Amino acid sequence: MNRLSKHKILWVLGILIGTAAYGQGNLTDKLYDTYENYKEPSLDKRRIKHQQLQPLLAHYAQNPAFTVQKVGNSIEGRSLSLVSIGSGDVDIYLWSQMHGDEPTATQAIFDIFRFLESPDFAEEKAEILKNCRLHFLPMLNPDGAERFMRRNALGIDINRDALRLQSPEGRTLKRVRDSLDADFGFNLHDQSRYYNAERTDRPATISYLATAYDYETNINEVRANAMKVIVFMNDIIQKYAPGQVGRYSDAFEPRAFGDNIQKWGTSLILIESGGMAQDREKQEIRKLNYVSILSAIYTIATGEYKRIDIADYEKIPRNDRKMLDLKIEEVTYPLLGKNYTLDLGIYRNEVDREGHHDFYYQARIVDQGDLSTFYGYETFNAKGYMAKPGKVYPKTLATLSELTATQATELLKEGYLYVKIAQFPDSDTMDFGLPIIPVHEDFEMAEELRLGVGMAPNFFLEKEGNRTHVVVNGFLLELANMRGEFKNSVMQR
Repeated sequence: MNRLSKHKILWVLGILIGTAAYGQGNLTDKLYDTYENYKEPSLDKRRIKHQQLQPLLAHYAQNPAFTVQKVGNSIEGRSLSLVSIGSGDVDIYLWSQMHGDEPTATQAIFDIFRFLESPDFAEEKAEILKNCRLHFLPMLNPDGAERFMRRNALGIDINRDALRLQSPEGRTLKRVRDSLDADFGFNLHDQSRYYNAERTDRPATISYLATAYDYETNINEVRANAMKVIVFMNDIIQKYAPGQVGRYSDAFEPRAFGDNIQKWGTSLILIESGGMAQDREKQEIRKLNYVSILSAIYTIATGEYKRIDIADYEKIPRNDRKMLDLKIEEVTYPLLGKNYTLDLGIYRNEVDREGHHDFYYQARIVDQGDLSTFYGYETFNAKGYMAKPGKVYPKTLATLSELTATQATELLKEGYLYVKIAQFPDSDTMDFGLPIIPVHEDFEMAEELRLGVGMAPNFFLEKEGNRTHVVVNGFLLELANMRGEFKNSVMQR
């Protein structure tokens, strides 16, 4: 046998050993490929409400395979429900949306319910349900979800209420955990889209943590089991979002539920759904939750996770926060008669509309200067380009409806970025669907462009004296063909 043949055999063996140790690749692939068959269609937007879950829970309550029971109420009286299925000895407890504006895993949980209810994957589901009993508490913070805010109606962070247990939601979470004496817990969250895998330009699409149970961050068997499952899940995510996994700091937080649940004897796996390019509604990330959580449950059911080396846990890159929605590199910025070279970092922040069912974007410059250690979902190298202010169109329009998309494009090409409106809208919603900025008829534009942290990014880019691009509310457009992503501008009174 020659040296090359030996190398090939060792490589194949490595793949086979890795597959055995890290889970059932074929199952994961099938879960990923068939996901659309199980995606819950009624939960198609992130801003989901408690009332949307009730008919779904009522449906599963009619299925004898499921047990659906009310286990508590929120401060404002919204019900908290526990959904259980399976008959095994291993209790797995999963809860989502203890922060009301973190709904990705709530959606994935209802996808998992549809999977469990279907006749498909009969052999794998039989393995899960004979060895495990699964318990889901979706939307722990329905009052926060109603307003799409992190905290509950008391104004506290439920995830920092594990000691005082002031919130009824926190008391319910602990009471259920204690009653189950759960072997595994999945604490399901969303994190900011601006996290990245440390020292890379990859967003931390999914981040994990096996929470510490003491200040020394010791590792006992309970925490080690959580680490093993995380190593397994990381291996899965790498197939579909390579390089896009982060690991939270394991600094002990004595008030946090995750840390205490680990301390109380449940192997606690924290999952955070972050950002992904072209996935603002996190529907691909929702799919990754579905695939990885189901695969993790299966490896717990089979016991395969026990063979995983926890040394691989430390190999997962740490979370960092260096992502930007738009990064403009090395733009020339004229100020007080001199030219300076700056990088600009821009966030496109979400502003909720009335009722908290939808949002619009309001962009801000969040940093400027040398941003060479930061990364953009979109990056534009502006070396040789100069930032220039937009002009105010001299004619005042009676209403917004007078302005068409064609007219807006023509005005931009002439250097006009602002249009005065006589009958300025009274609505609190200030977004506008065209790439130009409506302003009040008393609006006055400064002669010199000023760029600063906290300011709205609205300006032109010129190269060799020619306007080539415009930045409107943090969206970069090429003037020649208006190519580029654009969602909305924001009116200025």
